[in-house]
Amino acid sequence: MKIAVTYENGQVFQHFGHTGQFKVYEVADGKVVSSAVLPTNGSGHGALAGFLRERGVDTLICGGIGGGARTALAEAGITLYPGASGEADAQVAALL
Repeated sequence: MKIAVTYENGQVFQHFGHTGQFKVYEVADGKVVSSAVLPTNGSGHGALAGFLRERGVDTLICGGIGGGARTALAEAGITLYPGASGEADAQVAALL
């Protein structure tokens, strides 16, 4: 399982379409085994679902997200957990 979190300074970034980076967590046996911060390199809104899918992400935790992005993520097969806030690591731990 790979979980991505919209990310800025250790926190869940609150606007999916404008996130400059994701923190991606590799999970095995219910535990985080590695993580890395990946820049989006200017990708925004609709392109971000493809960005995540190309990197094998199957779950996304984020703050705010619009309808178009929700649809794009669903089409990419990515499970969405919107409305998150606070520390990114804590949100992943809570999900697991």
